[in-house]
Parts: sequence; C-alpha cells; structure tokens
Amino acid sequence: MIYLSAKDWLNAPHKRVLFYGMSGLGKTHLSNMLRGSGDWFHYSIDYRIGTRYMGEWIADNAKTHAMQVPFLRDLLMTDSIYIGSNITFDNLSPVSTYLGKPGDPAKGGLPIDEYRVRQDQFRRAEINALEDTSYFIERAGRLYGYPNFVCDTGGSICEWVDGNNPEDTLLTELSKHCLLVRIQGDDRHTQELIRRFDRAPKPMCYQPEFLEACWREYLSENNVSEESVDPDSFIRWTYARALAHRAPRYEAMAKWGVTVTADEVAAVTDVNAFESLIAQALERAG
Repeated sequence: MIYLSAKDWLNAPHKRVLFYGMSGLGKTHLSNMLRGSGDWFHYSIDYRIGTRYMGEWIADNAKTHAMQVPFLRDLLMTDSIYIGSNITFDNLSPVSTYLGKPGDPAKGGLPIDEYRVRQDQFRRAEINALEDTSYFIERAGRLYGYPNFVCDTGGSICEWVDGNNPEDTLLTELSKHCLLVRIQGDDRHTQELIRRFDRAPKPMCYQPEFLEACWREYLSENNVSEESVDPDSFIRWTYARALAHRAPRYEAMAKWGVTVTADEVAAVTDVNAFESLIAQALERAG
C-alpha cells in the first residue's frame, strides 16, 4: 500500500484513492463529494469507458436505429444531423443501454451472440480505462494542479483481477498509484440492492464463464429458447447470483488495500470526515 499508516495518510501532500465494490454502496457519492471540495480530481472509470473506449460503438448503435426511420436516414446520409451520446458523470445511461440485455428482440433484447460481443467490448474497455489511472493522476496534477485524486470504479472490476494472485498485473499497477478502498455492504445492503435492482433492472457486465453458466441454467430451468428469453427476467434472475459470485472476489481484493463499510461511507459528509475514515481503516488494517 502507498500509505503504510494513518499518520502517513494524514500527512501525505498528495492523497490518491481508488474505490471499488458493488454499485449502489457509495463509490460515486464519495467521489462527487470529494470532487466538490475543489482539491480532488475525480476519475470515473465508467465515464472514461463511454467517452474514450466505447463512444464510437455507442454512437453507431444509435445511428443504426435512426437509419431505420426514413426521415432520419435521409438527414444522416446528407450529414444534416449529428447523433452522439451525452455522457456525463451523472448520466452514464448510454453505456448501459449499449451493453444491453440478452433475449427476445421484441422485448428489447439482444441476440446472445451480439450480447457476448458487447460484453467483451466492455471488458476490454474497462481494463484499458483502469490501466489509464496512472496517466490521469499525472495529468490531473500537471494540467489542472489537483493535489488529490480519486478513481471511481465500476462494480465489475473484480471480474478481471485475481486478488489471490500476488502478481496480478492490474492490481499491482493500481496499488502502485492509489490506496485501494473497498466499500463493503452487509446482508441488509445486499437485500436492498436486490430490491432496487428488481424495481429497475440495469445491464451489467459479467465474467464470461459466469455468464455462460447462468445462460445455460436459465434456459434449462425455464424451458425457453434463446430467442424467447425475457431480457429483464434474465438479468433479474442473474443479479443475486452475480452478487454471490462477486463477494469472494471482492474479499480476495481486500488484502491489497483497506476496507470501509457502506454505513461508514453514508455517514461521511465532508473531506475531513473522509480523511479520518481512511485513517481509521488503515489502523484497522494494522
């Protein structure tokens, strides 16, 4: 870890942290609060994915749908209109919309082969965006003069690393530059995340082996063909399984940094409280 003690952290002129954990536990809440203080550069992995690594695919997908409308097709073919995504830190919907859900096209689903392609595109984009962290640390200081840096990761980071491997390439790189901070929920948070997801199911990215196992099991359990799968039903069915699948992977990553709880995060209202929380986490880590 780049800070070996609470004292090292509190006295550091440049504080650099990376948040990870399931979506909905407070990563972006903390990141927005730190950015709002004026001294922290907020590097959003999902924003980087949508603007740098998947922006063209996202825009082309929108154009594909527009080309099916004669009026819009004529305007596009004559360069009379421009179609692009309006991705912001607070609106990352274009990324999730492109990622999509597998199943019946009549219900908004994607053919499973196309879904697999987009899953792999997102996987590569997320890894690339994470690898860009050190560049943005340098850029934030050189260009904007920010002394502090926060990397706000997506919930699927645990799918691409092996926390039990002391030589994991991506974790080794990230831990050279940031203090990795796990935000951990309890059973109560897990049940709330499941209820929230059930109300508004959103596309996710899965480890390929996990996706394939869930897809085969869902088809068999429900006795449906690939083309007849209800997209929302499938990702609702998969969500609790995804949480259980990711839990040990997050746990394995924890040894690379420190852990704070979702309740502790919810109580943080300013930078001083945040810095104190991280100091306490370092003390707990020994």
